[in-house]
Amino acid sequence: MTTAAHRPATLEDVARVAGVSRSTASRVVAGTGFASPAARQQVTAAVDQLGYVPNPAARALVRGDGVRLVVAVLGTSAAVLEDPYVHQVVGSAARVCTAAGVGVALHWLPLGDPRGLDQLGGDRTVCGVILVNTTEDVLDAVPRSLRGRVVSIGVGSQTVPSFDVDNGAGAEAVLRHLYATGRRRIAMVTGPRWLPCAQRPVQTYRRLMGHAGLPERELPGDFTAARGRVAAGEALHRWPDVDAIFAISDDTALGVIAGLRDAGVRVPGDVAVAGFDDIPLAGMTAPALTTASHPVGRIAAAAATALLDGRPAVPVTLFPSALVARASA
Repeated sequence: MTTAAHRPATLEDVARVAGVSRSTASRVVAGTGFASPAARQQVTAAVDQLGYVPNPAARALVRGDGVRLVVAVLGTSAAVLEDPYVHQVVGSAARVCTAAGVGVALHWLPLGDPRGLDQLGGDRTVCGVILVNTTEDVLDAVPRSLRGRVVSIGVGSQTVPSFDVDNGAGAEAVLRHLYATGRRRIAMVTGPRWLPCAQRPVQTYRRLMGHAGLPERELPGDFTAARGRVAAGEALHRWPDVDAIFAISDDTALGVIAGLRDAGVRVPGDVAVAGFDDIPLAGMTAPALTTASHPVGRIAAAAATALLDGRPAVPVTLFPSALVARASA
């Protein structure tokens, strides 16, 4: 049965028919707080009479469960929200959350100013937070109100579980491939220095170059194609004998190829190029890009599932990365 004009019954209708206040009706329907046996009986009868169906979002708010999962991304500017990697995280999390009736929101955390976490911690609509591009400072700033409702894609801590790709192993697979194909003067375009997870491939590079007795040639990067294009010119200027360039993002590697092409350098004839991530475009360029896999979708889905299930996760869950050999190296 519905109310006049065939509109769905509301909580106000239930309270009116039961002869109780709206707050009492809300407590009985939600199963929280005190209500007398008589009031419970009256509200239950009114619910049955009106065919009242509680709104899932309102019910979640009453319980304090929240109705949205927030993907909070750390970055130097809000432009980080336009990163295709971030979009993939949000999309994968949304596929998990939709089935649970939970929405997904995107939030920017300015680098060096993680106070936005306090706002999220006090927001009753938030059921959980996935941190992206996480740093130790952000982990230290997680408020008590969010403890147990936060996971990280990147670095984690004893109280914030981490889900990430094993980019150290992936970088090693790429570098060993370059070495096996005869490359000995290998330069590397790194990621942002402030991002801890971007340092694992750098450590792997230094270790392998040291073991092989090869020179370390590092150029700073920021995951963008524009920076890769500039880095290619810098590498040719500083090390004219360079025969391979490994960038720890595919976007940067594609920029490197463009920069080498600008200089009249053949890829892979003169200089081999490899990246990391295996983005869709990597297999469609000319030459197709050698890279390592990065299962972003699986990582984000696992992070979202852990939050929705409310189950503790192991401190660090690393997903494997494998070499994807193509024509560029």
